[in-house]
Amino acid sequence: MAGVKKIPQRQCIGCGEMKSKREMIRVIKTNEEQIFIDATGKKNGRGAYICPNLSCLNKTIKNKGLERSFKMSIPSEVYEQLKKEMTELEK
Repeated sequence: MAGVKKIPQRQCIGCGEMKSKREMIRVIKTNEEQIFIDATGKKNGRGAYICPNLSCLNKTIKNKGLERSFKMSIPSEVYEQLKKEMTELEK
């Protein structure tokens, strides 16, 4: 008997909503303390998830969600890159 396949759920660091892993954008911190957007969802590193909309990104910036997730300060370039990607996704 084949069971129902479990869909991985992740919590958005902006709004706190639980959504499927595939619906969200993954931001990773590598061992070299670099921050990247992981489009594939398979790269090595500590991951944090954000809903693909600007309102969640603005909440994340305001409440320092990435700083808390990665336990480090986040450069403004990372937020600019995320904003650029979010605007492309919303088109």
